[in-house]
Amino acid sequence: METVRRLASYIAATRRPLTPELREAACRSVLDLVAAAAAGIGAPGPRAVRQAARATMADGALPVWFTGQSSGLTGAIWCNASAAAALDLDDGHRIARGHPGAAIIPAAFAAAQETAATTDELLQAIVVGYEVGVAVGAARRFYANTGMWSGYGVVAALGFLRHTPAEQLAHALAISGMSAPNQLYAGAGPAFRAQEGSDVKEGIAWSSVTAAHAVLLAEAGHTGPLTLLDNHEHFRLEGLADGFGRQHYIMRNYMKFLACCRHVHAPADAFLGLLAENRIDPRRIDSIDVATYSGALRLANRPRPQGFTDIQFSIPYCLGLIAIDGPEALLPLTEAAVDRPDIVALAEKVSLHLDPELDARFPAETLSRVTIRAEGRAFVSPVTAPRGEASDPPSWADLEDKLERACRFVAAPAQRHDVIAALRRLREGDHAPLLQALATVRLTPA
Repeated sequence: METVRRLASYIAATRRPLTPELREAACRSVLDLVAAAAAGIGAPGPRAVRQAARATMADGALPVWFTGQSSGLTGAIWCNASAAAALDLDDGHRIARGHPGAAIIPAAFAAAQETAATTDELLQAIVVGYEVGVAVGAARRFYANTGMWSGYGVVAALGFLRHTPAEQLAHALAISGMSAPNQLYAGAGPAFRAQEGSDVKEGIAWSSVTAAHAVLLAEAGHTGPLTLLDNHEHFRLEGLADGFGRQHYIMRNYMKFLACCRHVHAPADAFLGLLAENRIDPRRIDSIDVATYSGALRLANRPRPQGFTDIQFSIPYCLGLIAIDGPEALLPLTEAAVDRPDIVALAEKVSLHLDPELDARFPAETLSRVTIRAEGRAFVSPVTAPRGEASDPPSWADLEDKLERACRFVAAPAQRHDVIAALRRLREGDHAPLLQALATVRLTPA
């Protein structure tokens, strides 16, 4: 049996109640994703997507979160996934090396509302989406940005909620895989120049659109290449479709507390620790050396980023931001951070180099060590892992605090309270208040 048929059979047959642990993990992922989407609502990329969606996908009653606007299935998914990915505050998965939540959760919510799904069905769809999407991403033999594999998870979540028959689901998975945006620019194969920041964001939002269309196409009789995943040169097929329902990938995602690429987090956390412990005056810093792994060095890392989103892909500029403006400069990132001469001056003092020992532990771990030289002294951090790893997951209270801090510039205190209250109701077993909040709470970026 083709691998996509085996995946489709798993999706169509999965109707077991979630364990308490999986249910809690799904609720935590929703809380984290809503915080990222609300904080990103005013970013340049989502603003442009909403404008384009109004022109091309406006018909429908599904909410474009926190705007008071509505759209059809694909338009809502596009807008909400774009907001979720905009600030790089969305969750990630180490073994897939990408971001499942920003793709899967907006799609699951749109389909759940369209199909009048129960809360348990919504949470099951999210778990199934992670299980399928992360499995395909992890099976690749080379690095591929999220948009090249997240569509499989979107198809899984949508197909689960729409009760799409297994044979149609198999074709939907194949269509999605063939239609996903070409992300080879930032993937493996012949090397492209270093990855720069852009509002495309690994194709997460647009690949979700193509995945949603794949489900609709397959249900209407469209076909895809069913042997798409059966290629040993591209995928590790052993175990790809085995053990579904037992991998529990949603319990192994990391969560972010800085609005930047994950490769920036370990240097930032190490740098912040040194500043706080030694009370170093940023104006006295002579140089900053970052020892890190190969993945971090694939970023553009421009001391002078080319616009808002490119900041999220620059270790030097992000270190300059948190040194001068404090740790909350990256929770959230705002357009006030763009083109700051004082930040550039400090960023130009940052050097990056490959540490073979740290690189040997990547991608299982993303570690860095930072050395600050100031006033004739050298301050060296320990080898540092970023906050929010699956091995030390944040608590529900930590994630509520993330929402409060990340959304402070777009949401009034009463609005943040209402959204958090709705998320707590989801955790208690009722997602209706959250649907209401997503549709009616209107955020206004400062």
